[in-house]
Amino acid sequence: MAELIALDMPACPRFVDELQRAWDAGNAVFAVDQHLPPALRARELDLVAPSVVIDADGTTSRRQGRPIEPGDALVVATSGTTGEPKAAVLTHDAVAASARITSRALAVDPARDHWLCCLPVWHIGGLSVVTRALHTGTPLSVHERFDADRVAAAAAAGVTLVSLVVAVLDRLDTSTFRHVLLGGSAMPPELPPNAVASYGMTEAGSGIVYDGYPLEGVELRIVDGEIHLRSPTLLRAYRDGSDPKVDGWLPTGDAGSIGDDGRLSVSGRLADVIVTGAEKVWPVQVEKALVGLGLFREVAVTGRPDPQWGRAVTAIVVPLPDQPVPSVAELRELVAHALPRYALPHAIEIREALPRTPARKIDRTQL
Repeated sequence: MAELIALDMPACPRFVDELQRAWDAGNAVFAVDQHLPPALRARELDLVAPSVVIDADGTTSRRQGRPIEPGDALVVATSGTTGEPKAAVLTHDAVAASARITSRALAVDPARDHWLCCLPVWHIGGLSVVTRALHTGTPLSVHERFDADRVAAAAAAGVTLVSLVVAVLDRLDTSTFRHVLLGGSAMPPELPPNAVASYGMTEAGSGIVYDGYPLEGVELRIVDGEIHLRSPTLLRAYRDGSDPKVDGWLPTGDAGSIGDDGRLSVSGRLADVIVTGAEKVWPVQVEKALVGLGLFREVAVTGRPDPQWGRAVTAIVVPLPDQPVPSVAELRELVAHALPRYALPHAIEIREALPRTPARKIDRTQL
């Protein structure tokens, strides 16, 4: 009977070898989050219920797990479209479809290209680099963690393709790569010419919308302001057996719109919208305007309780070194041309760093 194999190890050649070995045996793989403390790691294993755990030394231990369905390839932890901890089950067909359509979109040629995985493999952004390389036979290098010097050295040694998060862009010369695939957070106003902004989620198997346009076989629709996806890359179900799809469509929990040219515009998470007075403010739109000023290293926007407005739009900023922070009045004036009046910040909070999830997204619950 096919089993779920948990790989309790960081990204490394052994991880890739063990993943391929599990697939060859008809099993599915779950990558254990190496950043979790022991109690949370144990809770995660209880959630996904693997039958076998393999650690970095190759030690194998068995536990009381749950079987998988024939054709299952990956189980990936996610907050789900509702924010509750879940684990998405992706089939071999879905993983292969993701590898196929993303590689075609990037014109990947195994004879000339070389992938680098330097994102955590327990998140879909890093794991999909590995599975894409395996499915297409493209050379692959794997780093345990992001290190700007190692990434630069890999590029100098012949790596042509890399997946990154926006937060590390200013630490690299990205021009040395043929393509830089970006995901994980709102994109800055300007991107390097070789960067590809991707939109997707764990339940979609990876990013399946590039620079606003759906990839081959991917369909988009907007239902009551919410983005819905239909794609051959979608999850089969969650590990608990529940299926978030409705008639084959996945409600994403993201707000957005589709232009006349078919291009998707993402406003942000529906749960993150700030209702100030009678108006709705999307943090991502305000963040883009503030980032465009070039005054801050990092920016996040949230709503603080306010007796007059209900929620007050608040900018939480990490200033650039030696860069003075403008007053609230000055900041409002600087972005007044880019935002409606109701979306202008009412307050500024200065931080040394912004809280982030292991996937390097802004952790809005900690703001």
